[in-house]
Amino acid sequence: MTSGCEEREGLHMEKEKDTKRIWTKYNQPLIEQRADPYIYKHTDGYYYFTGSVPQYDRIILRRSDTIASLADADEITIWNKHEEGEMSAHIWAPEIHYIFGKWYIYFAAGETEDVWKIRPYVLECKGQDPIKDTWVERGKMQCADADEYSFRAFSLDATVFENKGEYYYVWAEKVSVGKQISNLYIAKMESGTKLSTVQVLLTTPDYDWERVDFWVNEGPGVLKRDGKLFLTFSASGTGACYCVGLLYADEDSDLLDPLSWTKLRNPVLVTDEEKRVFGPGHNCFTKSEDNQKDVMIYHARPYEEIQGDPLNDPNRHAMILEVKWSESGFPIFEIEEQKGEVYEK
Repeated sequence: MTSGCEEREGLHMEKEKDTKRIWTKYNQPLIEQRADPYIYKHTDGYYYFTGSVPQYDRIILRRSDTIASLADADEITIWNKHEEGEMSAHIWAPEIHYIFGKWYIYFAAGETEDVWKIRPYVLECKGQDPIKDTWVERGKMQCADADEYSFRAFSLDATVFENKGEYYYVWAEKVSVGKQISNLYIAKMESGTKLSTVQVLLTTPDYDWERVDFWVNEGPGVLKRDGKLFLTFSASGTGACYCVGLLYADEDSDLLDPLSWTKLRNPVLVTDEEKRVFGPGHNCFTKSEDNQKDVMIYHARPYEEIQGDPLNDPNRHAMILEVKWSESGFPIFEIEEQKGEVYEK
């Protein structure tokens, strides 16, 4: 699998050299060829970065004291896929979190014997330094004892957020009703490795923009501001049609009640051909160095045409934008020229 990806990468990068320049002042990547990017700002003042590598064969980690310097930070491999069985293929979308007094990485993986048997897994750090200390496997994420449905089918893209002293786990899982549909679900956590409540459906692909190529809601990310929770998600296939939608809820509401959440009718971040940002999505959020600005980290490609399966195209790059806010208190995601204190490299 690795050699095949390397061959495709070489062919594609050569193709780029033969075509018109793909870079603009708007699509400069923070980190190249790192899809599903995730940045966690810890209380130690450091930013921790992880993401999917093109070979889908390992989990990487970087650390730096600024967002921009993550680009040149040393990258270490903290875990490699198994040769067979569980966690042996399609190592996707790792996220690093510090919860319940420990470091965890949540990721999805398939099996060499069935690469599409994607399920959610957990790594736990045995110490307080995620760069230097040992990571151990904690197996598959455990659903609540009363939950008969979660993680039985294609499940991926888990994220974690805190609200009112409780931790919530949000993930994508497919259901089949004659058509494979990827929905988002939410549950509370009792520990870093187990949920305490049964799954609740948050959103399903309702609109045309969520149903291009595939019916998909995935890649959740959570942003909190002024008493509201904003949950972004990605929709449709992973090519140029990939885009970002938005749910929101009051932080004092019952987050396990689907009626607490409102879904916007239109996507909030889409392909911009002029700026050459194609298929933006699978984002997360962090704070700027002075904690005054909200920053979105997302992946996108600098070109539209893809040969073959988009999952085999290595050039989904980690990009960033500053989140702006409307007078009514809603986030605005606008792709701007990459400059300023957050963006200088």
